[in-house]
Parts: sequence; structure tokens; C-alpha cells
Amino acid sequence: MARFFYTVLYSVLLPVFVLRLWWRGRVNAGYRRRIGERFGTIPHRPTAGGLWIHAVSVGETLAAAPLVRGFQQRYPDIPIIVTTTTPTGSEQVKRLFGERVFHMYLPYDLPIFWQRFLRALQPSLLVVMETELWPNLLAICEKRQLPVILANARLSQKSADGYARFAALTQPMLRSLSVVAAQNAIDGQRFVEIGLPSDRLEVCGSVKFDVHIPTDVANQGLALRQQWGHERTVLALASSHAGEDELLLDLYPRLLAQCPDCLLLLIPRHPERFEAVTNAVHRRGLSVRRRSQGAATANTQVYVADSMGEMLPLLASADLVLMGGSLIPHGGHNPIEPAALGKATLMGPHHANFVAIVDKLQRAQALAVVSDEADALAAQLIQYLNDKTLREQMGAAGQRTVLENRGAVERLVTLCARYMGLTTTA
Repeated sequence: MARFFYTVLYSVLLPVFVLRLWWRGRVNAGYRRRIGERFGTIPHRPTAGGLWIHAVSVGETLAAAPLVRGFQQRYPDIPIIVTTTTPTGSEQVKRLFGERVFHMYLPYDLPIFWQRFLRALQPSLLVVMETELWPNLLAICEKRQLPVILANARLSQKSADGYARFAALTQPMLRSLSVVAAQNAIDGQRFVEIGLPSDRLEVCGSVKFDVHIPTDVANQGLALRQQWGHERTVLALASSHAGEDELLLDLYPRLLAQCPDCLLLLIPRHPERFEAVTNAVHRRGLSVRRRSQGAATANTQVYVADSMGEMLPLLASADLVLMGGSLIPHGGHNPIEPAALGKATLMGPHHANFVAIVDKLQRAQALAVVSDEADALAAQLIQYLNDKTLREQMGAAGQRTVLENRGAVERLVTLCARYMGLTTTA
């Protein structure tokens, strides 16, 4: 009954959802393209029996990447379908995999669209990355006996409390899941407490520790540093959101007074903010250069990375990395990539989406949690900028911790094979 009322409400609000896409398309034209896919019309016809992976946006797509690579390596002849919700997620899929996977947008959560979508696609397994649960999608998967794995699953206490308030919807969704492959035992127990049958929980670890670092990334980072001035100390704010760049820009004169050669590298999370961040630098009278304009010069104080797909080389160029989304109440972004690159990594206090990972890195002295209050943050940044030995020790600890925690992808590929009825060797 709860899902019936949900479906009615969703149907009533559907025009609003479509208008919202059109509105967001003012900034990112990708929201106005391929709208038919959101109604279950698919542009590709992969062979039936494929692996369908849903990754909402950029972060989930990056998390899914090791799974895609691992599965393709073991089962190269089985098609993989990756759905996303956002255009930035779509661009990330194309950038990472090109034509090696089938990509389309996830349909709206109404039965009529799912029937059309699944009838055309005919996958043998759905893997949902992290915590993206849709009542009608899971109900129709259960009806069609399509197994569903919630992979790399995480659930904060706040999110668990929110799901618990809608138990009439939440519990049927959780019972329809074949298995929850949780990142850690604590998050896994939260799923059980809100209705997941305990025999459907497996703790597989985080696939993010299986991050793939291409062999030439370090050299790409070094090449960037040589362009900018090899001896400069580079502070990177990675995957930043509105309010975070501005905070660092306001603090920059203080940092410069204690670290005169400091170059501030700003890497906004979303392309639509490139212009706003550049304008914020101009308003403060600082010397700025954008990545699209070429290399930073000796006089450049702030370098704005207005490009996509260069996160790893940019991180490799830094001496100190502060992860965005954590200085504001957003939940933070993945700190494993800079750790894997051997970079001293800092995280703000708002990292609810990565609590277990942050705790693990922090215990290994590979990461430090800093304040979001201006004076305290300035003092902490200055400490790390001026202590090369400390940065190197943190970076080495980060690489060691990442290596020690790899293996989740192998476990997850084996789990997928089991539910798809595949042998363990291709």
C-alpha cells in the first residue's frame, strides 16, 4: 500500500521532475539531452544476460570503475550496462570506458518505464553502487526474479534514521535485495537494524581501496610541477563546492605570508562552477590562471582546474591535498586517491559519507581532520605546508594503507558471478 501511494505521488510530481531537468539545463546542457532515456527508451540493444551497474553520478562511477575493469577482465564476453542519473556521471562513464560499456540514463521510478526498460535490456544482475534505492525498481526486479546487489554499500546513522522513518517503504525494498555488500561491519549492521535480513549481509570492504592509478600519472604530475615551478609548494582543494573555494581564497594571504611560494590549486567538483570560482579569485585581487589557458606561471597565485578527467594528474602535482565537500555539510569526497598517490591528505569535519575510510586513514596517520573555522584551518594548513617531513610521512602511510586494504573488487566480482550463474573462471 505504501508503494502504491508513493507511485501516485511520483506520477503527480513527474512534470516537476522534467521541468527541473530543463531548469538545470540552463547551466549544464546535458540535462536537456537524451530525455527519452529517462522514460525507459534505451539507445542500445546489448546482448541479453549482461551485468547492469547503476552509478548515480561522478563519485559512484569512479567507485564502480574497479568493478567494471575486474569483471571485464574475468568475463570479457559479457556486456556491461552502466546507468547514471547526472550528465557529469555520464561524461565520466564515457571518459573511463568509452565504447567498452553500454551507457544510458536511469529511467524515472515508475513501473511503466521499468517494464519498457527491462524488457529491452534483459540483464541477468543489477548492481547498485552505494545507497541508491528506488521502490518501484526493486519491486519489479523482484517480480522478474532479477537479483540485485547493493555494492560498496554504506549507511550513516543519519541516513539509517531517515530510512527508518519510512519503514513501510524501506523494509520491502531491503527484503527485495539479494545481498548487501557493505563496506564495513558497522554500516552493514545498520542495514540489518532497518530491515535487511541478516543472512543477506556480506562485508566486502570498500572498492575504493582498489583504485587504479595509471603508471604514468606520477610523471604527468611532475610535468605539471615543472611548468608551474618545481620548487613551489602546491595546496590542492579537490572536488570543491560553493563556499569552500571562497574560504580558501580568503585564507590565502595568510598562507602566503608563512609560505611565500604557495600555489593554490582549485579543482571544482562541477563544471558549471568554473566561471564562478575564477570570478571569486578576481574579486580578491589575486593572480589567476585557468587550466584551459595553459600552464601556471611563476606569478600565478591561484590555478583553477577548469577541465574534466584530470583529477589524478592534478592530485599528483600537489604537495598537500584538502578534500572538498568536507568544509561544508555535504558529506565529503573520497580521500583514497590522494592517499594512493602518496599525498598528505586533509579532510574537513563534514565527512559523513566516508567515516569508515577517514577513520582507517586517520588511525594509520595517513590523513588528518581539520577545522572548518577560518582561524583554526589557516593555522593547520600553515603547519602542513611548512613541514615537508610530516607531509612525506603521511603520504607514505597513505600508500601503505591503501595497499593493505585492497581486495574488495575481487570479492565483489566473485559475488556477481555467483548470482549470474557464472563459473569462477572465464
